[in-house]
Amino acid sequence: MCYRRHGHNEADEPSATQPLMYQKIKKHPTPRKIYADKLEQDKVSTLEDATEQVNLYRDALDAGECVVEEWRPMNLHSFTWSPYLNHEWDESYPSKVEMKRLQELAKRISTVLKALKCSLASQNLRRSSGDGGRREAVLTGARRKTWPTRRWLMKAFRFVCPARTPVAVPSSHRHSVIHNQVNGSTYIPLQHVHNGQEHFKVWDSVLSEEAVLAFEYGYATAEPRTLTIWEAQFGDFANGAQVVIDQFISSGEQKWGRMCGLVMLLPHGYEGQGPEHSSARLERYLQLCAEQNMQVCVPSTPAQVYHMLRRQALRGMRRPLVVMSPKSLLRHPLGGFQPRRAGKRHLPAGYRRSGRSRPESREARGTVLW
Repeated sequence: MCYRRHGHNEADEPSATQPLMYQKIKKHPTPRKIYADKLEQDKVSTLEDATEQVNLYRDALDAGECVVEEWRPMNLHSFTWSPYLNHEWDESYPSKVEMKRLQELAKRISTVLKALKCSLASQNLRRSSGDGGRREAVLTGARRKTWPTRRWLMKAFRFVCPARTPVAVPSSHRHSVIHNQVNGSTYIPLQHVHNGQEHFKVWDSVLSEEAVLAFEYGYATAEPRTLTIWEAQFGDFANGAQVVIDQFISSGEQKWGRMCGLVMLLPHGYEGQGPEHSSARLERYLQLCAEQNMQVCVPSTPAQVYHMLRRQALRGMRRPLVVMSPKSLLRHPLGGFQPRRAGKRHLPAGYRRSGRSRPESREARGTVLW
């Protein structure tokens, strides 16, 4: 059983509201007394030795001496963040990929083993995404995310995707894990993109937005070489992790200097299951934008989603990315990826086309992509 000997803090007087309990606590010996008695009982030391140690400690404090061992940095599991410091928002990154190469990658991850008897839904999904440009193919939300994912795996970039239902989401638009309908075995296509590729891991997380998002925030602050994506089943479910968003994701760099490249995918829009889960609360994230602390994006085409995720992984800067994932893009024409005229760019709202790219709005200094 745990208890507070001094209430909320040393200046608190908890007996004012809980007199009987704290009468018992005051009579209970302190952990130091219990430990000293145990050492004497085991004939390790005497009570006089314990008293002498306490007196020496108090004398050192009175003399202004340092009573804590010299601080030693933890180098065993640390990571050097220097390559990710002092980067600008508008710095260039390798964004160009030939359409032919994208089609090859789409076909590769849409091909499953012939012996694998997968469900009808996953068969149809992979058949449509593997068609490339030969027919009126439909690019689903899965392909929007897995295309850049495939490129990163081949570029020695790790990918981690924990979510409540990433293996096969409720809209049946992504099947990261193919399940054999005969014997229950599984096959993960993104683990078979290329020989010698980097890791791809996907989990169905526990039903706790706060716990999982907090864990992934910590993971992303310790491993910048991995694109860590947390996806809510519906965008409004993120309100169960509001403390993590307010106290860590939006302000961790300003408070502690901890950079973080975590991506939050929040399904948003009226195309889903009615008004109950229609809004990911865009306005809340815009209110948290300050001092260029995070990016809030509302993509409108598959190409924007592709470049948004690719930029998040490949450029040097690491800042949180919050995405309002439009449900209407779950099944989108291939034309969203057709070549555009030279010089056309997808610019964040509030940015100038010439000169140094800086947000023009003083109220919201995050990045908003419409």
